Amino acid sequence: MGIRNYLIEGVSGTGKTSVCDELLRRGYHAIHGDRVLAYQGDPETGRPTSGFTHENHIWRVDEVRASAAAQDEEVTFFCGGSRNFAQFIDLFDGVFVLQVDLDTLRRRLDARPEDEWGGRPEERELIVRLHRTQEDVPKNGVIIDATAPIERVVDEIVRQCSLRRARL
Repeated sequence: MGIRNYLIEGVSGTGKTSVCDELLRRGYHAIHGDRVLAYQGDPETGRPTSGFTHENHIWRVDEVRASAAAQDEEVTFFCGGSRNFAQFIDLFDGVFVLQVDLDTLRRRLDARPEDEWGGRPEERELIVRLHRTQEDVPKNGVIIDATAPIERVVDEIVRQCSLRRARL
C-alpha cells in the first residue's frame, strides 16, 4: 500500500466516507476501512461476534498491518472508524480526526436513511454521546474541521501530510 500511511478517523457523521471518496477522485490511494477491513468482533481478541453493535465494529488487524507494510504507493489513506484502532495505530505516519459541531452532525444524521448506521434514533443518541465524549477516537490525532466543504477538508489533510513529510 503506502510508503506513508495515514488514518482518517472521527465519530459517525463527520465525513470519513466522503473524504475517502474525494481522495480516490483525486487519484490518491485510499481504503474505505468500514467497507473493506471491518467486521463484527471482540475489540480485544478479534474473535467474530454475531449481530451488529457499535462496540464490536473492528478492523482486521492482520490486513491493516499487511496493507500498511506494502510499499506499492507513495501514500495510503485508511478511512473509517474502528473500536480496535489501538492495535494498529502505531503503523501510521499520522492520524487525522474529523470533527464537526453538534448542529452539523445532527443535520447529517437526519439525512441518513434508517437502514444506514446512524439512521435510527437510538443510534443517533449514541453518536451524539460519542461526539460529546470523543471516547472512541484517537486522542493524539490532528483535528480537521470537517464542517467545511469536502474539497477544503481534503485540501487540509493533504496539506498536513505535506507538512509532516517535510519534517521527516
